[in-house]
Amino acid sequence: MNVLLIGSGGREHAIAWKLAQSKNLSKLYIAPGNPGTAVCGENVSIAVNDTDKLLGFAKQNDIGLVVVGPEDPLAAGIVDAFEAAGIKAFGPSAGAAKLEADKAFAKQLMRSAAISTAEGQIFDRFKDAKTYIASRDEPVVIKAAGLAKGKGVFVCNDPADGILAAEKIMCDKIFGPAGDKIVVEDKLIGEETSILAFVDGRNIYIMESSQDHKPIGDGDIGPNTGGMGAYSPAPVVTEALIDQITREILVPVVDGMNRNGTPYKGVLYAGLMITAGGPRVLEFNVRFGDPETQPILTRLKSDLLPVLLAVCDGTLDTVTLQWDQRPAVCVVMASGGYPGNYEKGKRITGLDEAEQIKDIVVFHAGTAAKNSDIVTAGGRVLGVTALGRTIAEAKARAYEAVDKIKFDGAYCRRDIADKAIKKVNY
Repeated sequence: MNVLLIGSGGREHAIAWKLAQSKNLSKLYIAPGNPGTAVCGENVSIAVNDTDKLLGFAKQNDIGLVVVGPEDPLAAGIVDAFEAAGIKAFGPSAGAAKLEADKAFAKQLMRSAAISTAEGQIFDRFKDAKTYIASRDEPVVIKAAGLAKGKGVFVCNDPADGILAAEKIMCDKIFGPAGDKIVVEDKLIGEETSILAFVDGRNIYIMESSQDHKPIGDGDIGPNTGGMGAYSPAPVVTEALIDQITREILVPVVDGMNRNGTPYKGVLYAGLMITAGGPRVLEFNVRFGDPETQPILTRLKSDLLPVLLAVCDGTLDTVTLQWDQRPAVCVVMASGGYPGNYEKGKRITGLDEAEQIKDIVVFHAGTAAKNSDIVTAGGRVLGVTALGRTIAEAKARAYEAVDKIKFDGAYCRRDIADKAIKKVNY
């Protein structure tokens, strides 16, 4: 089968890397891809939001399955367009993608389905938001309601900072139209985890757990990013907790989407806070997480392609996945200045040396080819991912590889997986 993968980030490199191992794959195309995906298949110079060109390419190249990586084309209805043309596409419809694209919609759905989440209010006028936030005397979380590349959340211990955040989003338009509405929530206390599940509209298959590291700095300080690293599995997630998450969160949201007339197919990502009172939803995403996908797919032993097809066909109940029992750690190497302004075009060296280390895969995210060099082309540049017998060994191996890779201004957190190591004491 010929497969077209849409996207160009670290998530897409990880998906391409896994799909390339499939015995059911004839040819893999990636649009537009990056230098890492070029090793897995053939890159195609078509933008992720150019649906007409992507449709034309799929028809001309006998594509049997389209896999959509990023959230923007999903929210714009790219899956609907492919399905209307008779081409299978992995991912939710535009209506179902509102679960991520519109946090106000997600909040209302959770309320109607009695899903545990932070108390919050939705505002479309800054004046009203300011009045409400000023009345609070507890920490608040301010969220742009639309898509903001993982950066649209401000955790404010002082409500006065919450007013400033709301002003930046709604008045200064730092996220453009994504900030036309905001959600103001109470701050939840606990430990975060990411639960990703395949959903075919009816059946749910939960993947191995993971934990992302959102803030830019060690110890979870500084502004939020798209993700500075992740590990899998997350020791905080027990079998009993998975049962509770399934029963109280995943099943109700899938049922709620069906009642809403927007059946959910694809990957459902639940960002959760494990509080003293149990799991509560921070956010839903409608695609593979980035960088959680890198360690999760590194641990997946089964063929990915039949799973994606089963989701499209509504036969997920026939699937059983096998996982490497070894943990995996992914460390993101970022451009200096990220998540603020940063320079591009910095030459990257040491990639081959890093990948010579046992059980290391370097996933490209924000890179580009320039003459015979690989250069930086984004904020998050690489996802250096390692397997190990223990999570401590996986972490040590990942940082050993990180230290072999050089580019001007390179930055990474140095505490990825420390929470897990402390919890399991190895």
